[in-house]
Amino acid sequence: MQTLLDVLSQAQKNGVATGHFNVADLALLKAVFAAAQELKVPVLIGVSEGERDFIGVRQIAALVRSLREEFSFPIFLNADHTHSLTKAMEAAKSGFDSIVFDRSSMPFETNIRETKEAVVTLKSINPAILVEGEIGDIGTGSEVREQAQSLSSSLTTPAEAKQFVEATGIDILAPAVGNTHGMLKSMVQGGTKKRLDIARIAQIKTAVQIPLTLHGGSGTDDKDLRQAIAAGINIIHINTELRIAWRRGVEAGLRHLPDEVAPQKILPFAVDLVKQVAHERLRLFMGET
Repeated sequence: MQTLLDVLSQAQKNGVATGHFNVADLALLKAVFAAAQELKVPVLIGVSEGERDFIGVRQIAALVRSLREEFSFPIFLNADHTHSLTKAMEAAKSGFDSIVFDRSSMPFETNIRETKEAVVTLKSINPAILVEGEIGDIGTGSEVREQAQSLSSSLTTPAEAKQFVEATGIDILAPAVGNTHGMLKSMVQGGTKKRLDIARIAQIKTAVQIPLTLHGGSGTDDKDLRQAIAAGINIIHINTELRIAWRRGVEAGLRHLPDEVAPQKILPFAVDLVKQVAHERLRLFMGET
């Protein structure tokens, strides 16, 4: 079975990106896994601190591990946006493949110091675990908003990225390159799209020479995503688009079955719509049109 590092290295060689999809329940997990299975591509499952609190840290680890073992399939688990070493250690001890240790809201030097400590601690628990660090401001929360978030920090510079990677020893870097978490209502309606600084991505990649993650991929222009992959992005996070599909699916299930109370009869509508979104995004990340 491939490791996550193997998957990322192969994606880089092939000029494709690995899809990272956040889940908070079994319906979302089933949908994402089904899409990846159909396309026969590796997939990374993400759970934020809030999502882990709901679904359970050890429980989601057991679910993902059972899928990997039963189907001999390269499905991996990431502890997304983990803000404390305590919670990061909990995920590492539960068998997560990677952890986003996110102290990007702190001053740069504090971020370096705490991330370096996290790398040492987490790899003492599992030497094979991949640790991702983040610099820059890309906002918070996979939500649908009326107005864009006010971002306090400038975009990540290649010099900052190089210093951060060398000082911390992280395996993966999440830079701020025009990406933001969540979506505007105008994006949901298809009127606007997020745009990325492609040249900056290429410059950062040249400076650090490690895998790069694009957080906040939902609502991003397709052309920009393709160009970002070509410039060096190796992982793309999708969350808000899945949440929208999940809600629309639940609403559709309730409309079609107004008197139904069995979750296993209502939730398949959500699984179908989420699967469609994951399928479309995975195909794009693979370079298909």
